Amino acid sequence: MTVTTDPHEEGQDPAADEGSAAGCPFGFSRRRLIASAAAAGGTGVIGAVAGFGIGRGRAAEAPAPPRRDLTGANGPVLEPFYGTHQAGVETPAQAYAHFFALRLRPGTKAAEAVRWLRLLTADAAALTQGTAPLADSEPELARDPARLTVTFGFGRRLVALAGKDRVPDWLGPLEKFRIDDLETKLCEGDLLLQICGDDPLTLAHARRMLFKDSRAFAEVAWQRDGFRRSYGSEGEGQTQRNLFGQLDGTANPGPGSEDFARIIWGQGTGRADARFSARGEPPADLGAHLPEWMRGGTTLVLRDIAMNLETWDEADRPGREFSVGRTLDTGAPLSGGDEFDPPDFSAVDKRGLTKISAASHVARARDGLGPEVQIHRRTFNYETGAGEESGLLFASFQADIDRQFLPIQRRLAEVDLLNTWTTPIGSTVWAIPPGIEEGEYIGQSLFEG
Repeated sequence: MTVTTDPHEEGQDPAADEGSAAGCPFGFSRRRLIASAAAAGGTGVIGAVAGFGIGRGRAAEAPAPPRRDLTGANGPVLEPFYGTHQAGVETPAQAYAHFFALRLRPGTKAAEAVRWLRLLTADAAALTQGTAPLADSEPELARDPARLTVTFGFGRRLVALAGKDRVPDWLGPLEKFRIDDLETKLCEGDLLLQICGDDPLTLAHARRMLFKDSRAFAEVAWQRDGFRRSYGSEGEGQTQRNLFGQLDGTANPGPGSEDFARIIWGQGTGRADARFSARGEPPADLGAHLPEWMRGGTTLVLRDIAMNLETWDEADRPGREFSVGRTLDTGAPLSGGDEFDPPDFSAVDKRGLTKISAASHVARARDGLGPEVQIHRRTFNYETGAGEESGLLFASFQADIDRQFLPIQRRLAEVDLLNTWTTPIGSTVWAIPPGIEEGEYIGQSLFEG
């Protein structure tokens, strides 16, 4: 692997280097990061999270996300529950999320799982449309859904209740990466509920209702609350920032685009005027390997990434940007342009040094990878206690984990400067069933297909 060399020569003024540690007593400068990359020899730097900055480019036919009605003059803001695909994947991300993994009680049979899914489906459909479920003792809390969505993910044991032959090979733990420090309790679960919305009270109420539905069938494996910018604090279509201050999601395919249809849902729309991002045209068959019961669905890899904010604070700004390969203020690649311009990995500065390090996050996550190696990241920040735990709930949606997610993750686990400050502590893989029509239940294509 080619890595930029240290521009500091004996006798040279360190302050002359734009990435020096001047003013940074802790020394997490670009110079130190370069030295770390060189010492790694291509394999020794600690790696971490898949997907930071994979490069969305410009999907020209993708419509701009609509502005939310912040006045309430037009009534409650609803996201549809029924449809070809489940909501909460292509849906523009809301301000808050709750990830809720449930473990089936021992001895659960397929018929019991179906009763549970019917109950969850009915109540989730009602809550997302501002209607209280039948057993809701606080119906007033359901009146304003605030773009509430509930997305269901199936684990291996739940799918196996419909027949072991229905379980796809990829539905299980990922391979072990050298960067992982996984906690067993954060790697379990048979059913995932991703509950998202723009109002935390609505979200809390929905979570409680769905947990009440689940008590007789399952127990909690783990749960995490996540957040983005608050409702209405910035305009629509803005890329969110993570706790490192980085723009997080620049790379995502545009909702409604042909890119999104192929990369996430695994099949093209057939539109004659399809246009693609600077990454090129992704294959139209990325979903061909999915079992029939998943057609219209997708896959989810959910990684819980701990972020070390204390040591991040020790790094100077040039060192931070050097590790990512992008500016912190605008998200533009260090090769120039704006946030959505493709990075130029061959660009050099006036000294002949590569502007974007080959060990930077954006280079490792993108450089040399084909147009099929893309994902849709729908991430949320989290923090517990007085900053005791901080991190990122990294939800990666893609049609094919083997062809899309793993090539990125393997490269980042091998070398990635950004991962000096990050550690994966949780990892789960989920089958996201297709959407349904009114009168059906989530998973009906699995249990009755």
